[in-house]
Amino acid sequence: MTEAQREYGAIFTQRWVVDLMLDTCGYSSDRVLSDFVAVEPSCGDGAFLLPMVERLVASLKKHDKHITDAAEAIRAYDLQEQHVLYCRDAVTELLVRAGHSKAEARNTADGWVHHRDYLLTEHQNNVDFVIGNPPYIRSDDMTVELRAAYLSRCKTMTVGSDIFVGFIEQGLMSLRPSGVLSFICADRWMHNNYGKKLRGLVVRNYSVETIYELHGVNAFAAEVYAYPAITQIRNDRQGRVLYATAEPTFGAESAVKLLKWSHTKDLKPLHDKNFRAAVLPTWFTTDDIWASGSPERLALLEYLNANFGTLEDVATGTKIGIGVATGADKIFIIHDDSLVEADRLVPLVTTDHIRKGTMAWSNTWLVNPWATDGSLVNLVEYPKMNAYLTTHEVLLKKRHTAKKGVWYRTIDKVNPTLAAKKKLLLQDMKATIQPVYDDGDYYPQHNLYWITSDKWDLSVLGGLLLSKVAEMFVAAYGVKMAGGTLRFQAQYLRLIRVPDPDSITPDIRARLVQAFQERNAEEATQAALVAYGLDELPD
Repeated sequence: MTEAQREYGAIFTQRWVVDLMLDTCGYSSDRVLSDFVAVEPSCGDGAFLLPMVERLVASLKKHDKHITDAAEAIRAYDLQEQHVLYCRDAVTELLVRAGHSKAEARNTADGWVHHRDYLLTEHQNNVDFVIGNPPYIRSDDMTVELRAAYLSRCKTMTVGSDIFVGFIEQGLMSLRPSGVLSFICADRWMHNNYGKKLRGLVVRNYSVETIYELHGVNAFAAEVYAYPAITQIRNDRQGRVLYATAEPTFGAESAVKLLKWSHTKDLKPLHDKNFRAAVLPTWFTTDDIWASGSPERLALLEYLNANFGTLEDVATGTKIGIGVATGADKIFIIHDDSLVEADRLVPLVTTDHIRKGTMAWSNTWLVNPWATDGSLVNLVEYPKMNAYLTTHEVLLKKRHTAKKGVWYRTIDKVNPTLAAKKKLLLQDMKATIQPVYDDGDYYPQHNLYWITSDKWDLSVLGGLLLSKVAEMFVAAYGVKMAGGTLRFQAQYLRLIRVPDPDSITPDIRARLVQAFQERNAEEATQAALVAYGLDELPD
């Protein structure tokens, strides 16, 4: 990725993807396109704009319209002046080839392509099509001033939002009734907390019509580590949804086949070697995290959500949390227990200790500055800890958390009862779900998530969580990382549905315990299927 691409989030789109999106949303030369308003909010090198102009020109010819009839038919924007100049020249050349005079073509191109920031531009709500590939810029890559300007204008954006959240919001807000937005961008907003406001806006006011997941597909002109989806949303009441999941082998030929399927009358589920497609009767109705996966898995999730309780169920006293964040791990985590007083040491478990799926703890302690009542201890009463921490006082005082309070505090307070509780531990980033049992000996570090329960036998629960049924929830709702790594964060663990502990028969309980102890995910899955009353787990 070039420096310009990184700064402006410019990743250009393959032509076959553009054609699939234009055909799916109905931007076709068969229609009188001069009667519509189409917006490309980030035109870049013209990957969308030029095919749109080609279709508009064909429509003018087919319906005996003049170029002046299309003066308001296209609005394209870009922040980079070189992109604007390039697109104006390219549009001019295209119009000249279509038979228009150079002056007429240049005047039209200048009227269509604008050097502006789409997010900071006032838009009328008279747009029929918003089509494109919005820039991919992470919140951390924006200047403080620019981020503040975007947050002020785009109400669904948060401090942690990627910029395409604002593009989706502004695009939707500009649509006239029955207008449609079609974007290809990362689907993180569907599966992360920062997308909650945008999901709420969509479910309250718009209709999700099409979701084509293109994870791993070569959809762009450059290699990018994103999980893109073609997302089509209409300013209308929610109805059925065309839904497809693609294999990495999905390409131009598969796109043609998918488009042909979408135009058939019966729309029966289609299982192709390169993709799966089906019609969902409706879409999610809340701003909670939206699931993804094969159509069959989405149907199963809907069933499980309707018939089973969540993992963090009040009735079972089950709780989920994250380990302690110190703000200075190299100081607060030690491997020599002689450095501070014994009652200031808490045995600490880290990802290294459970990486292989079993507990392998060794000589790792948290220097605990907190008393059992939640206050910070007086260092004078602990001369060894005082001497140790004072040695690092300069570094500790530089931390943001130290500026808000006492300089030797950790970011999180240490819960005095957590270490002694029996619990399950899960590493945040892992290819498969791997719960590890702790008999009440250790305190988890910040990149470990813990589960405690008043009612569950944690070995039985551990067997359920080791299964592919539990993993399916995290894979469906969570953000996927490069290489398919899953995020086992509390927000996704809380979405796992489980049977009532009392409903699991003794023999299935025994099978789950044995599978958990032997780290046998296949056997755990087979036992879990019985516990859930399922015959199989769809791909």
